[in-house]
Amino acid sequence: MATLSLPRLQLRPLGHRRSRQWLVTVGGMAIALTTAIAAPAPAAQNPVIQVGIVQRFGENLQDRITLEALPGEQLTLSFETNGQPQTVTASRVVVGLAPEQLPEASLNERVVLGNHRSFETAEYSAQQWREKGIEPEIAQPGSWEVWANRETYNSPLVRRLLVRNLQAQGFTEVFLDSEVLGQIPRTYFEANGYRYNRDSFDIRASGGRVRVTQPGEPPVTRVYGGTLRVQPNTYGTYTLVNSVPIETYLRGVVPHEIGAGAPVPAIQAQAVLARTYALRNLRRFAIDDYELCADTQCQVYRGLTGTATVTDQAIIATQGQVLTYQNELVDALYSSTTGGVTAAFSDVWEGPDRPYLRPVVDTVYGLWNLEQYPLNSEEAIRRFIALDKGFNEDTWQLFRWRNEGTLSEITTDLKGYLGRRQHPMAGFNQVKSLRVTERANSGRVQVIDVETDLGVVQLRKDEIVRVLRPPRSLLFYLEPMYSAGAAGAPGQLSGYRFVGGGWGHAVGLSQAGSYRLGNLGWAYPRILQFYYPGTTLQPIGENLTFWQEPS
Repeated sequence: MATLSLPRLQLRPLGHRRSRQWLVTVGGMAIALTTAIAAPAPAAQNPVIQVGIVQRFGENLQDRITLEALPGEQLTLSFETNGQPQTVTASRVVVGLAPEQLPEASLNERVVLGNHRSFETAEYSAQQWREKGIEPEIAQPGSWEVWANRETYNSPLVRRLLVRNLQAQGFTEVFLDSEVLGQIPRTYFEANGYRYNRDSFDIRASGGRVRVTQPGEPPVTRVYGGTLRVQPNTYGTYTLVNSVPIETYLRGVVPHEIGAGAPVPAIQAQAVLARTYALRNLRRFAIDDYELCADTQCQVYRGLTGTATVTDQAIIATQGQVLTYQNELVDALYSSTTGGVTAAFSDVWEGPDRPYLRPVVDTVYGLWNLEQYPLNSEEAIRRFIALDKGFNEDTWQLFRWRNEGTLSEITTDLKGYLGRRQHPMAGFNQVKSLRVTERANSGRVQVIDVETDLGVVQLRKDEIVRVLRPPRSLLFYLEPMYSAGAAGAPGQLSGYRFVGGGWGHAVGLSQAGSYRLGNLGWAYPRILQFYYPGTTLQPIGENLTFWQEPS
């Protein structure tokens, strides 16, 4: 048998330590490879997670972050000086910014493959680009974006050839985002009367808690458990990252997501979901080397400020419990109100459906049979929205709503959105009409055709509520409004009334609905089973898959 000579193969991970992408070098040729093996779950019941609590510090050079120890305690800052570890102890530290003039102008650019309202759609888009042979990165400079991998497309010529190629193939919204930098912000911290110019440093308090005053109008002061780190990010600014055990993290999430006044079973359900959601979404900010944010793009997190006894007790009662489907953490999505029916995953975002995230009529009285009467027609959705009693949410203000938008306002919104995306139709002058052209069985609008003087722009799924201000959710129908004509007759079309229900994406648990179920005496496992049918409660363990690419 002849001997087969193979070229030398080198394998190294790309990006974040939890990344499932690898760069394989074979005979000098680099190939990006995505493994099919899910990341293993950590063994600890209380894993430490990394939360960006100030994500883009440096956008305003006047901003300052003040770090303080609690009375009787001290802060210890750790950093490097000329490659050697150094520590400084102080009770109060101010982190600031100073501009640094570059010796010569620097070109900062990236190929933007797509711009998206949500991480979920951005992640699916990244998967689609990978299948086309383009290695992507997911970023969040403002909204969520998918970039061509900067390490792979690492020269101005290669980036321009890629954009020209893709646009010639019909990907007209791909563009090159470029800026020339003459200066950049640099961080420093002041402690004990001295200034230290450092790009990254760690902060630890002797008592395990740090008081942080964040920039804003007005500034916000909160106390955080765990440790802190200032580190550079992808956008030329800095991120203040809180490393915190997940059970401590939940103390800063649950009271702000569900409210301390909720029934105890609803709070317990929220605690399980917040724990599950966090652990499943640790990949969100891999490009910046942390894991979660502290706002509604992840979960609202406010440290140890605003904790409550009842929410702390719910966290303890459910300690270590997560919601799973076939031994994998679920996409533990939840929202404020559903309008009476939850949505499937693909009703809101691009990507495959999850078996446990399917439309559920949010009532205990059997008011509507979705299988017999799907809400995918205009007649059905109008009949459903007309029902306003007997649902779990029917006493909540945003269960039903009516909001108006003039053609002029809609024009302004659409022009701004298309301009930010460098869309080829961004130069239109006027919106002429709107038309719902596709609706899901859950009633959610899937496609709106916006007729302009240059042609039709299609808005899809969560993009609709990103662009148009009147709808609170995708559960709505349109009523045209007309200006007054002669002798009281209808005049020209002037805008639309959006008539609908719910607030938010409506996938998974309704927080408002869980209040009603909790007050009816439902235990939290039953509440979770109602909104996530077919799922199982399990403790965190090595047998669980935290996340793998949905198929």
